Amino acid sequence: MRTDGMVDWHRSEDFTPLMLMMSGREKHRLIRSLREVAEALIAVWPTNDGKEYIAAVRTCLDAIQGKISAKAARAALLRAAEEARIPVIAVVH
Repeated sequence: MRTDGMVDWHRSEDFTPLMLMMSGREKHRLIRSLREVAEALIAVWPTNDGKEYIAAVRTCLDAIQGKISAKAARAALLRAAEEARIPVIAVVH
């Protein structure tokens, strides 16, 4: 754990993986950490104006800053995926 209050957003121990079934060039996107949540939301999300999308971005930032859990960010990502009609597959590890 970092001493500055921020969490290690590359860490995946607290994050249950999931697979986003995206359209376009990148068909499958494995999400295993807060970093990968952020990358998906910023780099490949099909829209940037949905209510759940905006909430997911905020929640991800809060989780990176250590204000809330990685589980909360994952749940927000799932809601944003539902809003954007992006199928999600739970990954068993």
